[in-house]
Order: sequence, then structure tokens, then C-alpha cells
Amino acid sequence: MDCLFCKIAEQEIPAHTIFEDEVVKCFLDINPDSNGHLLIIPKKHFVELDDIDENTVLHIFQISQQMKKLLATKLNYDGLKIVQNNGVLQEVKHFHIHLIPYYKEEKPLQSLPEIAEILTK
Repeated sequence: MDCLFCKIAEQEIPAHTIFEDEVVKCFLDINPDSNGHLLIIPKKHFVELDDIDENTVLHIFQISQQMKKLLATKLNYDGLKIVQNNGVLQEVKHFHIHLIPYYKEEKPLQSLPEIAEILTK
């Protein structure tokens, strides 16, 4: 399979990983909309929301709550957008969730290594 996110999950392609366990991997989006823009992916390949089993969905959303708290604590955002695309809206055909912090005052984008260091300290 030639799936970008499967390769990231299997560490064939590097990513700025913030958290991972046996089910999911959370890493910084390589083209972030804002500082702290995270992706959460299941390590097992699923394409869309209706492909994925209930236990995995539940786990992904439990980890989403943890990552939301981490982003709030470390980056002090003003709001958080959660996005999950399907079909033609998906750039990568592997189920994933975006956690995108929102800041009232526009902040210049910091480098991914800088944000990774802040989030993993």
C-alpha cells in the first residue's frame, strides 16, 4: 500500500510526533493552519469514518480530548477547530482528525521543531 499516513505510522517517513500508543499516532501537520495544528491517525489503515470500528473511533476521540488539553495548556489557544474529512475532501485517503488551534490575535507560524519541543516538554 502506498499510503502516506501508513508510512508515517510505521516510521518509514519522519514526523513530529507528539503522542503515540498501539492504536494511534498524533503528529504535527506539515502544512499547519496555525501553531499546534495536529493530526490524529489510527495506525491501522481505514479510509473513511464508516470504515472504522467503534472501539478505534472511541479511542481516537479519547486521545483527541487529551491532545486538546495538551494544546490548551502549552499553547494557550482561544478556540479549537476539529475537522474530519471524507470522500473528495480528503487529501490523504487514510482516516484522520485535525485539531487546529485558533488564536484571537494572529501569531506568526513557528517551526515544527519549535512547536514539537513546546508540546513534548
